[in-house]
Amino acid sequence: MDELLLLIVCSPSGAGKTTLTRRLLAELPELTFSVSHTTRGPRANEVQGKDYHFIPRETFEGMVARGEFAEWAEVHGNFYGTSSAEIARAKTEGKRGVVFDIDYQGARQIQAKFKEAVGVFILPPSLEELERRLRGRATDAEDVIRRRFAKALVEIEHYPLLDYLIVNDDIDRASGELRSVVRAELCRRWRMAPRAEALLRKKG
Repeated sequence: MDELLLLIVCSPSGAGKTTLTRRLLAELPELTFSVSHTTRGPRANEVQGKDYHFIPRETFEGMVARGEFAEWAEVHGNFYGTSSAEIARAKTEGKRGVVFDIDYQGARQIQAKFKEAVGVFILPPSLEELERRLRGRATDAEDVIRRRFAKALVEIEHYPLLDYLIVNDDIDRASGELRSVVRAELCRRWRMAPRAEALLRKKG
């Protein structure tokens, strides 16, 4: 079994998964971020190749046809997908884990392909706070905000797909809990067993 930790971080828009994953990656350099492909346009603060690979719809559809995605889905009228090359890159770079910032559709596909994948669902403290955060972004039109908020309950209904639930009512506490999940998962017996066995072989 592969020792690489495949960590899925999932939440409704505005619950804070992007902020939490960025903190996690800054604190644990042994992890790398899986940069998704998307057909939506970049927001003002987003960087091509760092936040997303922004590509035309035709290019995305070609990648789907060639089977290049580990998962992909249509979300809010745009396509999002995780290239299998992202997992291969993590292995090549000698990382211990790769973090996926994806929705429940992508989470289901990743878990179907990789049984060892670990999922964390980030919950907002309340729906009122979720709406406040969505409006506080000041980057989306009113109709987009309403659509994202309406879909939030649908997304939250899929929390049973994931292994851990974290309520993001305090960013520092939530960040600490996410970090603890990763550290515990990296210490799983089956993941660390090759190191223990290597010590036993040296003894002989």
